[in-house]
Amino acid sequence: MIPVRPAAEPTGVDAAVRRPGSREQIPPVEFPPYWREALGDLLASYHRTCSYLCLYIPRGTGAPSVDHMVAKSMRWDQVYEWRNYRLACALMNARKGAIASVLDPFEIEDGWFAIEFVAFQVVPGDGLPGETEWLVQDTIDQLRLNDFVCCDARAEYVLEYQRGHISLDYVMRHAPFVARELRRRGGLRAADV
Repeated sequence: MIPVRPAAEPTGVDAAVRRPGSREQIPPVEFPPYWREALGDLLASYHRTCSYLCLYIPRGTGAPSVDHMVAKSMRWDQVYEWRNYRLACALMNARKGAIASVLDPFEIEDGWFAIEFVAFQVVPGDGLPGETEWLVQDTIDQLRLNDFVCCDARAEYVLEYQRGHISLDYVMRHAPFVARELRRRGGLRAADV
């Protein structure tokens, strides 16, 4: 994961999401999914990049979704609030669910997460204080960021870049965490240094 800068709330979110949601019974029996109306704005605001996996969510097969950073079951008053939304691929959204201990991409700091380039696993960054390192590792474990699917996706970007099949610009737009780690670890091709 890398830090994600919160995007300003788009103008249409209030009318399409917040106001319809505010008309619901308090506390609601069931949450109508008005948040789905914000998905297009999330995709545009965050360049189709999953906040947790840090990979581009492709059109057609990417299954983008609106993740509630604070779960709907925990804070009903945040269900229809833009500031509570994170763009997530369906895989990460399903894994996160209502887990409150997953670190917020809006609040993490640069360097808290790193990638090792043997098995392409996400690991805690170097020199983190004990509690922060524990929280980072817990987030990695809860989201299962080191399963085969996730590691294989990161490996594909690195290997395709190293073979010259894709540019650094492409990696930066489609796998910004991988691009950052290539740069940090001195893994850039000579022409990109």
